[in-house]
Amino acid sequence: MSWLLALFDTLIATLGDIFPIVAILFGFQFLILRRPLTNAPRVLFGFLFVLLGLTLFLVGLERALFPIGRLMAEQLTAPDFLRNVDQLQDIPLAWTDYYWVLIFAFTIGFATTLAEPSLIAVALKANQVSGGAIHATALRIAVALGVATGIALGVFRIITGLPIQWFIIAAYVVVVLQAWRAPRMIVPLAFDSGGVATSTVTVPIIAALGLGLAESVPGRDPLIDGFGLIAFACLFPIITVMAYAQIAEYRAGRRKPDTDPDKTNTS
Repeated sequence: MSWLLALFDTLIATLGDIFPIVAILFGFQFLILRRPLTNAPRVLFGFLFVLLGLTLFLVGLERALFPIGRLMAEQLTAPDFLRNVDQLQDIPLAWTDYYWVLIFAFTIGFATTLAEPSLIAVALKANQVSGGAIHATALRIAVALGVATGIALGVFRIITGLPIQWFIIAAYVVVVLQAWRAPRMIVPLAFDSGGVATSTVTVPIIAALGLGLAESVPGRDPLIDGFGLIAFACLFPIITVMAYAQIAEYRAGRRKPDTDPDKTNTS
């Protein structure tokens, strides 16, 4: 019964959340454009599927993803897991003792980003618009590496307690310098990649991991240290996507044949 009540409450809340979107879309269609809705039954069924899908997704987050993220953080930061059996218990833990947490953060960030539906859609569209110049798989891997690096660095920040502004400022300096040198066609896509990489699959797990770590690591405040991982996950894909384009441009330049006009063939 508790599952059914939670499902019903989430359904009502989701209905209230998407109602403004539906009202704006239909309002513009009928009041501003003053045109009938094409394929009205299909559109209405589509909205119904959106409502049901969001409801089930939110219930799944609350019942599965958030608890799993916190549980993994608690288990990976447990003193009996971090310390060896013969290690003295009164010795304070160093950030290097949390290496399994860093490995988990990197791998889960990479895996969830590759499975992100919005990233898959953007990568396929970029491949189509660029005429194959931008490879969809390579773009997804570049974004996933950026998210994984960002999450691992964000976890390092939570463990050490260093101020978040140091990391963000340094990363944005790198982004600005890269934007001057990267190919022009990749710069807007790189900035968009940071947003699409942190969507329905990635954000819940990242948020649960950050809050779980802040609650488990001694001396950390969940309100101050538990948030910020999503900012890292959004920022570092910009760096890796532009780096991917710069490396591809450099390799393409090296493959060009020598076309020096001063060189002529003699027979």
